[in-house]
Amino acid sequence: MKSAIALILTLCLAPAALAEGPAAAVLEPVPAAEVTLADLLWLKRPIVVFADSPNDPAFQTQLRYLAEDPGELFKRDVVILTDTDPATPSEARRKLRPRGFSMVLLDKDGDVKLRKPLPWSVREIVRAIDKFPLRRQEILDQRRGSGG
Repeated sequence: MKSAIALILTLCLAPAALAEGPAAAVLEPVPAAEVTLADLLWLKRPIVVFADSPNDPAFQTQLRYLAEDPGELFKRDVVILTDTDPATPSEARRKLRPRGFSMVLLDKDGDVKLRKPLPWSVREIVRAIDKFPLRRQEILDQRRGSGG
């Protein structure tokens, strides 16, 4: 039930933030334990940030990077999940099996598209997402829908 509530809140709050403009958007990380990856299929692109402790410098840096340009992530339907407790692994940790710090990017179809052992900037993440076949199709569909 927690996962459904967290997903509903994430999906409902994102459009409201975008209505105010991408600069007003805020992407709050969601604990991975509150969400099942299957709930996000075909709706969101999860970025799962793992560490063995919330005090891991790479973990803190990655969250800071993700907070710097949330509008670009919102445009690409990204949701940020975090897991810093290997003692009580989330479903994401059991499925993705990270070691120490890891940033894992999944596409809407649930496929792992990127695994990084070091923090990545939003710019690097966005460039990677824009190369995904599903994202390229979304861009084409948007262009067709706007008459361009």
